[in-house]
Amino acid sequence: MSKIESALDKTVAKLPLVKNWVKARLCKVWQKILPYLCKLKTLDYAKAKAFALKYKWRILAVLLVLYAGSKAYEYFFPANNKAGGAQTITSVVVEKKDIPLIIEATGTIVSSNIVDIRPMVTNTVAKIHIKDGEEVKEGQLLFTLDNRNDTANYEKLKALADDAQKQYLRAKELVDKNFISKAGLETSLANAKSAQAAARAAEVQLSFDSIRSPISGRAGIINVFPGTLVQASNTVISATNAASTSTTSAMVTITQLNPINVQFVVPEKDIPLLLEGKQADIPLNVKVAVGGNEKNVYEGQVIVIDNQVDPTIAAVRVRAQIPNEKMSLLPGQFARVTLNANTLKDAIAVPSEAIVISPIGRLVYIVDKDGKVAAKPVKVVYEYQGSSVVTGIQAGDRVVVEGKQNLRPGGKVKESREASPPSTPVTPPAAASTPSPADKK
Repeated sequence: MSKIESALDKTVAKLPLVKNWVKARLCKVWQKILPYLCKLKTLDYAKAKAFALKYKWRILAVLLVLYAGSKAYEYFFPANNKAGGAQTITSVVVEKKDIPLIIEATGTIVSSNIVDIRPMVTNTVAKIHIKDGEEVKEGQLLFTLDNRNDTANYEKLKALADDAQKQYLRAKELVDKNFISKAGLETSLANAKSAQAAARAAEVQLSFDSIRSPISGRAGIINVFPGTLVQASNTVISATNAASTSTTSAMVTITQLNPINVQFVVPEKDIPLLLEGKQADIPLNVKVAVGGNEKNVYEGQVIVIDNQVDPTIAAVRVRAQIPNEKMSLLPGQFARVTLNANTLKDAIAVPSEAIVISPIGRLVYIVDKDGKVAAKPVKVVYEYQGSSVVTGIQAGDRVVVEGKQNLRPGGKVKESREASPPSTPVTPPAAASTPSPADKK
């Protein structure tokens, strides 16, 4: 590439000599044809018409050559160069800096823990101990069902268990005195254990009448009332109309809101970038904006990356956890997630508008100390929101941002009087492209 550029520079340097030579030749030709042009005044219309018809194709070819030559002259010698002026441009000086690699995604706020409270037995609700939307603690009593029958059954079986235990102790004393056989003692022991097991089963059945919260969180809308019949299934009788009283919902739903999670998907092309930061034991930080309010941004960290890619959408699910002390986030809300996947060390960033796409690839114009420009091929490693991380140029190079449309290698330029923009940083926050390991090096 350097040989081609040097050859182009030499060719461009010889263009003024070619221009002067062409001018000299045209002047000599003009002096030669001038006498003949003067004779054209003596020609009549009929002879001129006959001459034009006879040599019409040659005349047309000459006109086309002259037109093409004029256009080529304007292309290689723009008006500002012919006038001897420099082209006005706007440039920036690039510097090395650490550039964060950002992945943007959309997701949904989800609870870190959510439980639908449903009955284990068929019974009626005796008492409700919470209110709609109340904050509850783990183990707190929520509902009490009608436990009269279960209490009576437990007391009965508990009495039988106590009696069986006493009979076993008496049988043990009688065996020592050889009044009964050891087989009778074993039978008494079996009866005592069976009675105790039945009593414990009745105690468990009785505990189902007291429904407690398995987690700490916020209660939702309560769907039952005192006296409501609930069944040991997914159906909870709660809603009343003219014909019946039934619904298909939980008695209440307990949702943990602090901390809360956000779930989103990362495209398959960005998975290597995501896993590289995760395997390096670097905490992957996220920023979450909920709804249309971009001012309230919540910060958190990724807690899990799914172990498989969904082939239907070619993406992997990611879940992050964010604090929610003010309880301002609720499950189901739409969220915009910005994930800082990694960082490029000592990278060079330029404005994306400074990059020119040419037939030989992407390039930028560099201004040297003499105010002349040179084309430098570059490779874009990462691009985000108008800024591009490139390789092929060095820190301290002055890159043309505006006014590059008519630039030619070796042309003179001058800086615009307007304040030039500072070297462009890449600010957080889905990466437009994922850098390869070779590009990072």
